[in-house]
Amino acid sequence: MLAGRGRAVFDGTIVVCKGALKTSAHQENRNIVLSDDAVINTKPHLEIDADDVRCSHGATVGQIDPDQVHYLRTRGIDLVTARTLVSYAFAREIVDRIPNDTIRRQLTRAILGRLPQGQLLEELGS
Repeated sequence: MLAGRGRAVFDGTIVVCKGALKTSAHQENRNIVLSDDAVINTKPHLEIDADDVRCSHGATVGQIDPDQVHYLRTRGIDLVTARTLVSYAFAREIVDRIPNDTIRRQLTRAILGRLPQGQLLEELGS
């Protein structure tokens, strides 16, 4: 997630060496820009020097889904909180994969600390 006049670059490579038969790899880079001035450049790359492999990559850069925000707004949630909830849900998809409880809690607090209305979500027990 990027806001303000933030800039980010993702340049990731999967390398499958010769002889690495039956390799299965997937690279995904998903991003949300939260402002008109934020810019994210993403360049996923595959280098495959083996046969009989399954490899894929993908990258997306987009804005918050207005339908999700609209859904929350129709339930009485203000615009800022609705956008925060959608942003937080996006981040939690990644955070929830972290197996270490301590790191997951610290990262959750850090994310909530950066989001508008994040303190409210933390108080609600996100």
